[in-house]
Amino acid sequence: MSHIFYEESGQFKAAQIIQKNDATYQADTQHGKRVKIKANNVFFEFDGSMDDFMQTAQNESADMDTELLWECVGEDEFTFQAAAQEYFGGNPSKIQLAATLIALYAAPMYFHKKSKGTFKAAPEDVLKQALAAIERKAQQEAQMQTWADALVSGSLPDEIAAELPQILHAPDKQSLAYKAFHKAADALKMSAYELAKHTGGITSVPQYLLQRFEIKYFPRGTGFPQIDVPTLPENLQVANVQAFSIDDLSTTEVDDALSVQDLGGGAKRVGIHIAAPALGIQAASAMEDIVLQRLSTVYFPANKITMLPENWVAAFSLDEGKTVPAFSIYFDVDADFQLSEPVSKIERVPIAANLRIQNIEPHFNSDTGVGSADNPKFPYHAECLYLLDLAQALQKQRDRFPDPTLPKKYDYGIDFDENDKVIITRRERGSPIDTLVSEMMILANTSWAKLLHEQEMGGLFRVQPSGRVRMSTHSEPHIGMNVAHYGWFTSPLRRACDYINQKQLQAALNGSAPRFGKNDSDLFVAMNNFDVTYNAYRAFQEQMESYWAMVWLQQENVREINAILLKDDLVRLEGVPLVARATGIPMEIAPKTVIKLSVTEVNSEQQFMALKYKNVVPSAMPVMVDEVDEP
Repeated sequence: MSHIFYEESGQFKAAQIIQKNDATYQADTQHGKRVKIKANNVFFEFDGSMDDFMQTAQNESADMDTELLWECVGEDEFTFQAAAQEYFGGNPSKIQLAATLIALYAAPMYFHKKSKGTFKAAPEDVLKQALAAIERKAQQEAQMQTWADALVSGSLPDEIAAELPQILHAPDKQSLAYKAFHKAADALKMSAYELAKHTGGITSVPQYLLQRFEIKYFPRGTGFPQIDVPTLPENLQVANVQAFSIDDLSTTEVDDALSVQDLGGGAKRVGIHIAAPALGIQAASAMEDIVLQRLSTVYFPANKITMLPENWVAAFSLDEGKTVPAFSIYFDVDADFQLSEPVSKIERVPIAANLRIQNIEPHFNSDTGVGSADNPKFPYHAECLYLLDLAQALQKQRDRFPDPTLPKKYDYGIDFDENDKVIITRRERGSPIDTLVSEMMILANTSWAKLLHEQEMGGLFRVQPSGRVRMSTHSEPHIGMNVAHYGWFTSPLRRACDYINQKQLQAALNGSAPRFGKNDSDLFVAMNNFDVTYNAYRAFQEQMESYWAMVWLQQENVREINAILLKDDLVRLEGVPLVARATGIPMEIAPKTVIKLSVTEVNSEQQFMALKYKNVVPSAMPVMVDEVDEP
């Protein structure tokens, strides 16, 4: 019974001949399937058992010495018949011919196929390169398997540890380390984060989130190059004030301070003093490059990544006991809280005190009162009382005095005690301290924004002619604050926007050329970069706070919680800095309604929580959820 030995899609097969013509064969395969086979694909016919023939040919091919075959065929093109004759000698059998074909196909780095049954031996140098590449690949596969086995067992090889941040957050998917890591993750049916934790490469969700953030926004690391602070101007006049700042205990970048001088007859001179890094940072310098790359200090629970190096912060921060260069703006305020035209100066300001909110708030709050100037409880208590009265008058002049009948609103923060227990800190929005500081900063920001506008200088302005607040390089009204001009000037140690505006203000006050022209393309680039990056930093802060809020909910075993309905199923929880989704909220409940929720599940490790609607809180008033711009 006759059979054919043929090739199909790179595989050798045998079939029993049923019918034959010049161009095709009708044949039954080894599996009994009737097929049509082109004659061009057939190498030869043979007799005997198909199965025995194929098995014997494959065994014979496996025993062939590929290097000897390569040496036998020489440098010219050759047929498989010639190769079989050279290798086996004499007149090779059909099985030997098939074995030779199988061997030639199996070693493409040794033998280059030219046409059906015709080959050419690879040149020696090309063969050496191909074999070296195969050897390297084999070694890489072995190394990858060794690493994957170690990862599965819970070990973290040094080579994997060195690349782990990139593997997790910015992978080169062709790297051996990445392939080994994901091979192990697939074997264990774990996520990349779970495997990293399994092997000790990551210890917690916050570490993982911070690492991801730094890889994206600080790819060269969060450290600074060594840049010395230049000698600061010595010809600046010393202000005849004793200024004080009001900040959180954790604040190290003291940007702003205040002063009050008695002018007699109920009139006062109020000074707002802002740290002056613009005096030491030159245009297009290495330090300005850092400011325009980092764009802001990054804040997250119990930590931060500063915009400026520590030595620069120390040089310009308005720290107690120092006389520091500052941009000052003064207003003479009469007994009816009417303000004179402002006077702006660049000067050195004596800083008499750094008041800390945690220390003064027990004596200066809306619950127990703000105290009396006749019985001061802390340094500059009387000055704070006067500035609070002025701040409230300014709110009324802007038609932004808060309605005292509305429920209080709070900002929340995350802190930790000595045992690493999560502490949720709460600060009233619109508290006496908040009102005092924010109104003084708004006063400075509006006045300096107006000055840049009047001198037709570009800057980075906060504008809201309608709709949402946005940034612009030219001034427009800010309807949320009800002011004609607004920009950020008062935090130049921690925001690039404020630094840029301070450089422009410096030129406006000393008559020099501004750092940025009004339509300078670099100003537009800086604005866009700042806007995108600042929002990303804020999103990271909120993500970290949300994680720790979930930890707190688990820690305190919270089972019910009030929330403000934002829209649809989105809610803002009361008492924690966390926005989440809840199920079962009736469609007829209006946004801004206070509702009670059941906390059915919290998994901080997976950053997941399940909330279920219970009822509307009947005694609660609707809550305002307005967009609030920062001073």
